[in-house]
Amino acid sequence: MIILSKLADYAVIIATHLGVEADRQMTAAGLAQESKLPRATVAKVLKALAHAGIVTGARGAAGGYRLARPAAAISIAELVAAIDGAIGLTQCTSHM
Repeated sequence: MIILSKLADYAVIIATHLGVEADRQMTAAGLAQESKLPRATVAKVLKALAHAGIVTGARGAAGGYRLARPAAAISIAELVAAIDGAIGLTQCTSHM
């Protein structure tokens, strides 16, 4: 089982909201309202997703964020890695 950090979970929620209407730009405030997440948290997640190239942002009165490519081309692992860093798998062992 994989346990996601809260921010990684929020990244999945935010990306899902952006993917519903891929041609629509959404502001951080609009995403916060729709997802019922704190605005500062949404802004922090969007900044990390933009840095990873998952979302693109436009400034100005008509600005906002949208997915950089189709939602089907973005994996959950990519979202988690954008927030938490590279995913490292470890093998659990038991000694009897």
